[in-house]
Amino acid sequence: MKIFKTFIFAPLMSLIIAAGTVFCSIQPAFAEFTVGYVNYKQVESNYEYAKNAYKEIDAKYLEIQQFLMDKEKQYKNIESPINKKNFEEDVQKDFKAKNDAFTKFKMKKAQEIETNILNATKAVAAEKHIDLVVDYSVIYTGGIDLSEDVILYLNSNKSLKKK
Repeated sequence: MKIFKTFIFAPLMSLIIAAGTVFCSIQPAFAEFTVGYVNYKQVESNYEYAKNAYKEIDAKYLEIQQFLMDKEKQYKNIESPINKKNFEEDVQKDFKAKNDAFTKFKMKKAQEIETNILNATKAVAAEKHIDLVVDYSVIYTGGIDLSEDVILYLNSNKSLKKK
């Protein structure tokens, strides 16, 4: 039985010592790993290009609403049922085209904003030697808040603002 313990215990201890040696050599790499975080909503709400883009989106939405109100007034003045039906079909086609263009415009602006924020976050992280950037909602403690730096970067002349 003593021989059996020696055969199992000795290799097991060697394995534990080897694992400890490997872990100790890796540990300094973890100690240098820096984590940053960004509050996306804060960045987005303080990003001038995003503010202007959302104003444009709102204006285009109001144009569609005004279009519908104007068409409703015109519809009330039509007396013939056939003309009303034709008018409805025309308005539906026009509305679909306007709504599709609006949706495409809105998605394009949202994508530009997201891309600009992502690129600014990458640039700020590289400048500050941050290895990993996450959303602030996943951080309970620690990390470096990059939100203000990203906002400053976006609103400065450093970033390429898509128009």
